[in-house]
Amino acid sequence: MEIDPISSAQMGSPAREEDAKALQFIEEMTRNADWVQQNVLAQILTRNAETEYLKGFSLNGATDRETFKSKVPIVTYEDLQPLIQRIANGDRSPILSSQPISEFLTSSGTSAGERKLMPTIKEELDRRQLLYSLLMPVMNLYVKGLDKGKGLYFLFIKSETRTPGGLVARPVLTSYYKSDHFKTRTYDPYNVYTSPNEAILCVDSFQSMYTQMLCGLYDREQVLRVGAVFASGLLRAIRFLQLNWQQLTHDIRTGSLNPMVTDVSIRECMTRVLRPDPDLANFIARECEKDNWERIITRIWPNTKYLDVIVTGAMAQYIPTLDYYSGGLPKACTMYASSECYFGLNLNPMCNPSQVSYTIMPNMAYFEFLPHGPDSSGLGVPVQPIDLANVKTGKEYELVITTYAGLYRYRVGDILRVTGFHNSAPQFQFIRRKNVLLSIDSDKTDEAELQAAIENASRLLRKFNTSVVEYTSYADTKTIPGHYVIYWELLAKDSANSASNEDLDQCCLAMEESLNSVYRQCRVADNSIGPLEIRVVENGTFEELMDYAISRGASINQYKVPRCVSFTPIMELLNSRVVSTHFSPSLPQWVPERRC
Repeated sequence: MEIDPISSAQMGSPAREEDAKALQFIEEMTRNADWVQQNVLAQILTRNAETEYLKGFSLNGATDRETFKSKVPIVTYEDLQPLIQRIANGDRSPILSSQPISEFLTSSGTSAGERKLMPTIKEELDRRQLLYSLLMPVMNLYVKGLDKGKGLYFLFIKSETRTPGGLVARPVLTSYYKSDHFKTRTYDPYNVYTSPNEAILCVDSFQSMYTQMLCGLYDREQVLRVGAVFASGLLRAIRFLQLNWQQLTHDIRTGSLNPMVTDVSIRECMTRVLRPDPDLANFIARECEKDNWERIITRIWPNTKYLDVIVTGAMAQYIPTLDYYSGGLPKACTMYASSECYFGLNLNPMCNPSQVSYTIMPNMAYFEFLPHGPDSSGLGVPVQPIDLANVKTGKEYELVITTYAGLYRYRVGDILRVTGFHNSAPQFQFIRRKNVLLSIDSDKTDEAELQAAIENASRLLRKFNTSVVEYTSYADTKTIPGHYVIYWELLAKDSANSASNEDLDQCCLAMEESLNSVYRQCRVADNSIGPLEIRVVENGTFEELMDYAISRGASINQYKVPRCVSFTPIMELLNSRVVSTHFSPSLPQWVPERRC
């Protein structure tokens, strides 16, 4: 067992007494991980013993792991969806949880392309806040002086709906930012934001971004760290500055606020921020009007010590662009969380992104791990899940959780690799979301959804006696915002009646209309994904692709066209065969008011 000590030569001592207490809590939880896990499961089962769901498995008051595992099955969202829908429709009986469901946290799509509704209870906010409270004590061990300045964080809420039964349904971060835990948080000199709450809580993404950027520019000398939740969000902020620096510098020069910012609460709070500062405006204008934006982050915010963004999993594709704009600043990935549960934190947040490992905090939920990989299924024998303390270094697992809010043995869909242990708690590297092909921002598109979208779009080609014979895809993050690129090889049986450029543009839109609501919200409301692109390639291109794979050792009998590509030689081959490119001509339909 590899043990990762919390103190090492590269770390300092706790910055203050509160930090020492937080670090001691981490030590206590991780030293006794298996004991903590037993207690967590017993608490969950005792509290929820009279729920409809658990009573159906005849636990008869048992709270031990063996009985729980032998009687309660491992499930997916689709298994729970009928029960969740009853709660959404207004059934207040104890179906999954003995405590009232306070709201639903929305997660990315089901097989039907709709958002998942994750039930939660009020006390889960306390549990999430607890994990947040551990982040800065750990960071302060590695980076000194963070109490001497501010953090420029681009944080946003998204629109929310109500279920037929009246419960709010919204993303987990929207829930947190709108809670008193965030809005009325006590002053902490180590965690001061440049962005006012009023800007963060504005649902209009332009007004929110504009105000947060303006405040960040005014405080340029005080900014010690720059961040967003995902790497894609920070790059979107840089692109926003590229597009809007002239108006921003006008506001700084004159001490006025862009009339496009109409939110009353923002305009009121900005009266305390706005001031005429021609020297600052001139400096920002000089930097932004240059063609070369390399190191723009450190040029505008010269005291930035690190970037606070998630760059693991699908977000790793943005690292080269972040390095370009920041001059290679460290990128801190501080925590691992989802709508279903907050899992753990990175005890070495300043490490290289390729070495990021998250320590699971055993008090957050009850965790199990399904062995994943070619050697995990045996000879047709069902795979048995492993407890938190018994996973093996170097092995990959699929995460299964049991939560206080009423998810029991739920498959999250994350694939994790064990990299070592902190005391007796394992540390995991996030590998990927199971079955996800494409992701630019918070969207997640799997192979089945991509296939369905292509089938829907290809129907537009039938009147031209044309069909899609092969396809693959690519998440292009070189543009800001990034966008999906789909490579099509077409078979046109009637050359005299071929599809026009406009027809193929409509195919792009038809694909977007077929993708899930998370993707469409990113396109329409958040502007975090650009128009989908179809690149039509020459006939025979995919045969060349197969020849290339076989030349590298692939079996001709087992070769399958990859439905997503990123390997440079393959990309070069595909791009060298492109005969036409097409983009979605308009935004897809997305209606935020749609009820669940």
